[in-house]
Amino acid sequence: MTAHDPGLTLVTGGAGFIGSALVWGLNRRGHDRILIADRLGRSEKWRNLTPLAFDDYLEADDLLPALERGKLNDVKTIFHLGACSATTETDASYLARNNFALTRTLAEWACQRNIRFIYASSAATYGALEGDLSEDVPLASLRPLNMYGYSKHLFDLHAARRGYLDRIVGLKYFNVFGPNEDHKGDMRSMVHKAYHQIRHTGRVQLFKSERPEFRDGEQLRDFVYVKDAVEMTLHAAARKELNGIVNVGSGQAHTWIELMGAVFDALKMPHQIEFVPMPEQLRGKYQYSTLAVVDRLRGSGFDRPITSLACAVTEYVGNYLVPGRRLGDEAPA
Repeated sequence: MTAHDPGLTLVTGGAGFIGSALVWGLNRRGHDRILIADRLGRSEKWRNLTPLAFDDYLEADDLLPALERGKLNDVKTIFHLGACSATTETDASYLARNNFALTRTLAEWACQRNIRFIYASSAATYGALEGDLSEDVPLASLRPLNMYGYSKHLFDLHAARRGYLDRIVGLKYFNVFGPNEDHKGDMRSMVHKAYHQIRHTGRVQLFKSERPEFRDGEQLRDFVYVKDAVEMTLHAAARKELNGIVNVGSGQAHTWIELMGAVFDALKMPHQIEFVPMPEQLRGKYQYSTLAVVDRLRGSGFDRPITSLACAVTEYVGNYLVPGRRLGDEAPA
């Protein structure tokens, strides 16, 4: 996406975490011909919109009727980031409608009109696979551990069967953290949760390990700063030759202890970690190690350096969490 791009861009989930960060990234490129679709409800995520520039807003329930009435024929690019992202959601029918059926309808509409379509899949689709997670793993072999992951996987499979993956991009986001996630409740990143725990109690809680090969707090995750995720997303949209499933991660694995250490250091406080038992509802559904293989992204020309974990956490805590800012509220340089 460039400043001279005249097209209208639809961002579903545009008031949410990654969606609002993406709008921020487009604004920084001089692009404000943006239509945001979301479901604001009673949450505070409307606050993510206040510093952003965009052309119009639609409630999510009005999106498909607008498509049917031909109201969105000026759209040239779709970033479909709207979804229920709760890994603990138990209403499978709701997830199937919201995360699968809506994505299918939008993808069909976009493909019929040769509109660039980028949608959010998830690293949760990899299920219990650990270590080097590559897009080359056959989709049919994947077994997600929760219904959220399966709802995302269901569309990946559908897109592959219909041949859409030759024309669209499915981004498998790994553990994204950063500003604009305040509204996400239990689905907030552990950086956000830890910041508030530490400020209130001076310590943070982590789950004990139930596997002998992982010591407490040494479970591994590929953590990626939301600003890096935005750069990767916009790069994927701009590379018309890049299609199919693409991992969005840092390509590095860090332990929970390392992540928490970065939060304590950003707050200039001593490291105090308490290990608590794994909740019953997560047992058997908990990933112990994730690491994105980002060769496809790098091979497509994405050559920006990834923000180090320590620098990303320090910036997030110091520039956003402590002063209570959102993306677009940054102090002038």
